Amino acid sequence: MTIGSLRGEITVKEDNEMIIEVNGVGYRLQVTTSTYETACIGPAETQFFVHHHFRENEQTLYGFPTRFECSLFELLISAHKVGPALGLAILSTHDPEQLIDIVNSQDIDALCLVPGVGKTTASRLLIDLDAKFKKLSLSSANLPSKRNGTISSDIKDVRDALSGLGYGAEEIYAVTKDLPSETETSELIKLALQKLAINSK
Repeated sequence: MTIGSLRGEITVKEDNEMIIEVNGVGYRLQVTTSTYETACIGPAETQFFVHHHFRENEQTLYGFPTRFECSLFELLISAHKVGPALGLAILSTHDPEQLIDIVNSQDIDALCLVPGVGKTTASRLLIDLDAKFKKLSLSSANLPSKRNGTISSDIKDVRDALSGLGYGAEEIYAVTKDLPSETETSELIKLALQKLAINSK
């Protein structure tokens, strides 16, 4: 029997793992960081869509608040050398919409923010995911994505400049992902520095 979804009461939250009780049975769910942080222990019923993973003598349940996120996780772990742990790490770093943006724009730097993912792995994964999206007719036209195309050379220049100033990769990605297009590099750097200054307050 394969479990596809669970609806019940969250009774335990511990180390990015939750126990959801359904009709007196507690199911252990592995979840993303954002799901873990927003889920609440209590009597209210909560539904999770589940990927039921089988491996030798072990079974693990991965829970997601939407069917779309669960499907995206399953697509991720179908990619070359991407297991459930890495798939969960990717969705813990980037929510579904951000991940779609990253694949559409082939943003290697953003994918490298995932712990354990270097440029070689990110490059291979982006190619693989892009092919899978196209095979399933998934594109920026019918996915909740706000961007299309590739990351501009101006944005890359801004990221390099901020990196040279000592800012970390996560900070840089956060302030450059929504910078306007068709703007001079010097102006983009000013905008990014203003965002960094605001975030540091």
